[in-house]
Amino acid sequence: MLALSSCGAPERPGPLDPGLAYRPNVLWIVTEDMGPDIPAYGDSTIVTPGLDRLARDGIRFTRFFASAPVCAPARASIATGLYPTRMAAQHMRTTTDWEPWTGVPAYEAMPPPGIRMLSEHFRMAGYYASNNAKEDYQFTKPVTAWDESSTEAGWWKRDPGQPFYSVFNIFATHESQIWARSDDSLWVPVDLEVTVPPYLPDTDSARRDVRIMYSNILRMDAEVGRILDRLEADGLADSTIVVWFPDHGGPFPRQKRSLTDAGLHVPMFVRFPNGWRAGTSDGRLISFVDLAPTMLSLAGIPPPGGLDGRAAFGRFAVTEPRRVVYASADRFDTAYDGVRAVRDERFKYLRHLYPDSSYFVDVPYRRQQPIMRELLRLRGAGLLTEAQALWFRTTRPPEELFDTDADPFELHDIAPDPAFAGKLAELRDEADAWMRSTGDPGTLPERDLLAALWPDGTQPVTAPPQATFVDGLASLASATDGASIGYQVLAPEARPGSRWQVYVAPVRIPAHHSLAAIAHRIGFLPSDTVTVRTP
Repeated sequence: MLALSSCGAPERPGPLDPGLAYRPNVLWIVTEDMGPDIPAYGDSTIVTPGLDRLARDGIRFTRFFASAPVCAPARASIATGLYPTRMAAQHMRTTTDWEPWTGVPAYEAMPPPGIRMLSEHFRMAGYYASNNAKEDYQFTKPVTAWDESSTEAGWWKRDPGQPFYSVFNIFATHESQIWARSDDSLWVPVDLEVTVPPYLPDTDSARRDVRIMYSNILRMDAEVGRILDRLEADGLADSTIVVWFPDHGGPFPRQKRSLTDAGLHVPMFVRFPNGWRAGTSDGRLISFVDLAPTMLSLAGIPPPGGLDGRAAFGRFAVTEPRRVVYASADRFDTAYDGVRAVRDERFKYLRHLYPDSSYFVDVPYRRQQPIMRELLRLRGAGLLTEAQALWFRTTRPPEELFDTDADPFELHDIAPDPAFAGKLAELRDEADAWMRSTGDPGTLPERDLLAALWPDGTQPVTAPPQATFVDGLASLASATDGASIGYQVLAPEARPGSRWQVYVAPVRIPAHHSLAAIAHRIGFLPSDTVTVRTP
């Protein structure tokens, strides 16, 4: 059974421990496809009252980075605390059947044995865990992952007094909403002055897309405000940690799916119920893989071994700061890329696994965006600026280096400059060490990766739970290493419902009742449901 710390705040909280009461509630508000284009990060184009509440009452993080620049691989990291490359989650939407284009059927990411979703760790500690409602983890969630994952899920369905971990996913800022809401003057005026980054076309069509981006941020901000209002109306603001962040960087070309800072650098606010460090900034390097261990640490739950991340706050915070963060970019739908990134507080190193390929990865889904079509039109007419044309180069150097302070749009590769040879070597070595330590498959063809996951060509199946009885208590175990087990105690003639408890200790089965159990290791198929009765 998972060990928990003693009740109450620690006697001497460290500098990274807010000293919260035992088992605080945790609320996550996760949006899509968004960089730091808001007032709290210096962009005054629009006003965001919902996010401004969090900036005023919480901590603003200035060096927070995604582990991948696209939804599913990034969300796999968020859910598990692992880099996508460690668990075969680096290709976009592995659970979608792209076989006609890639030759690879749908498959699931496969973390090492014993890796559980963050939500399951919370449930093991007695929390109510809800998700509303996007998942997109690169694997099928075990039945033990959530108490409820649906468009109706929320903390209000928990048992009285039960702590909660509740996630709300807001779709308003997703890339698709640029073309889905081609006229959104309800939220921003059609003459709103906007700035277009130099790698995108500064035309009427492009500026309209940028205005729609801001409009979508305002729609998201309003939803944030409604969630915070409900939390306060329910009397829970003073007992809940609130975390807001996007699932990766911005929605535009050379942002989403790109290892530029525009694709990886995301804003984050964390508001503590005791007002700890309210209105301050935190400039430490923090990665998506750090989210899971940090949330557990803040709840007084020891983070499990085997994670790539480290706790940034709480009882189990790692005081030594990160020197670098890492990220990867591989297949996007039907098109293959292959880049690794290492970034310290100032410099970004890129390793191109396929130097003979174009920078421009043609993703048909992205062509629905007017600003993407505008780029292609200008390329065809020979009218791209030098900054815009960089993305369409047909070959790449094996490695690049950028000074993100002097060159925030990452347009000037300084890898050939002898003055930066030391930094280039340092970050090159970091990339080597990271790829080795995570078992990064690198240039391994995806079909060979799948063959390594499924040696006999079929997805492995989790072994069903087996029960043993001692003193009237049923102990459950699966022969599959690291499998989670869900169970339900059933009254006579009852059938299993949709909500499964997480098995952490032997279960007593009342007279005339039975116990239904199912086992599931992430990446495997779940076992059949078995029914257990007392001897």
